[in-house]
Amino acid sequence: MRDAVKNKKNNTVGVILAGGRSQRMGGGHKCLLSLDKSTLLEHVIKRALPQVDQLILNINEDTNLFDAVNLPLVKDSINGFAGPLAGVLAGMEWSLENSPDSKWIVTFASDTPFFPVDLVKSFLSVVDNTGTKLVCASSNGRSHPVFGLWHVSLWGDLRKAIIKEDIRRIDTWTSRYNLQTVDFVEGDKDPFFNVNRPGDLDEARKLLITVS
Repeated sequence: MRDAVKNKKNNTVGVILAGGRSQRMGGGHKCLLSLDKSTLLEHVIKRALPQVDQLILNINEDTNLFDAVNLPLVKDSINGFAGPLAGVLAGMEWSLENSPDSKWIVTFASDTPFFPVDLVKSFLSVVDNTGTKLVCASSNGRSHPVFGLWHVSLWGDLRKAIIKEDIRRIDTWTSRYNLQTVDFVEGDKDPFFNVNRPGDLDEARKLLITVS
């Protein structure tokens, strides 16, 4: 296994979630689509890497396509493309095995290239003030549960929920806990704009000009 990228920032493991099938983009790995001179994934890595102590990539297929990324590649431990919660669980399990001193993982979507550069700092500030074990992002009245801070002590509960209760939606599981939300506002732009459909990539190119 490749060594994790380590920054010694806050003892938090970052997990980029790219384990889905990108069906609305026609399949394949949409995070490898080009945005300017970089892929969507490279934009995500550039924003995530300075915010965490270690960074890994959750990917389930065609892992050879990601050799140049130079991050540990972590597959779901649950078969059948069980959704983003399975990626969260995979991140927790990797952290417990490879970075036992890290008590938190933070998850990033691989198709969202403009998320806040102070995301993790804001999440951890909420933890300091509330003692919660779960934090997620929101903007413009919408929650973004894929962008979340998760205490790794919850891995057993999460694994049981996925396997025994067949829970797939993040909101369904996090509603059981004292979930805290951080609202991010950046003018009239949504920092969590994501690329789901081919037309979204054109919009991302326009947004890239405003954030560069």
